[in-house]
Amino acid sequence: MYKEILIPVDLATESSWGKALSTAIALCRTFGARLHVVNVVPDFGLSMVSQYFPEGYEQQMIDNADKMLHALVKEQVPDEITVQCIVASGSIYHEVISAAKQTGADLIVMQSHRPELTDYLLGPNAAKIVRHADCSVMVVRG
Repeated sequence: MYKEILIPVDLATESSWGKALSTAIALCRTFGARLHVVNVVPDFGLSMVSQYFPEGYEQQMIDNADKMLHALVKEQVPDEITVQCIVASGSIYHEVISAAKQTGADLIVMQSHRPELTDYLLGPNAAKIVRHADCSVMVVRG
């Protein structure tokens, strides 16, 4: 049923992906799907903010995230699962949706925390991804 499964992970906190990753792995095993694991490094936003960081700092952050993501995948994803690591830079929901399109994902599996009042007013990344993704989205409650 699913051939390409994408899961976004926040490398800073396992609670953002722990249950969702095990769910995605189970789905990959069931359907023989490929797994695409994406981490989004937030960009600096305004160019005036980036001037306060050393030259090349953003690329260093991306390179470090790539190393950490590969280590996470090596530790957490079984060898029989075909997996691709993706590191993007920008706004989380936009980059996750973009990665889903680029990989041809037919399912996004992501973990969400219990909503707080601010989530209802501003909208968390999970809600934006659910609303705007071209494919199915499974939200695993953390």
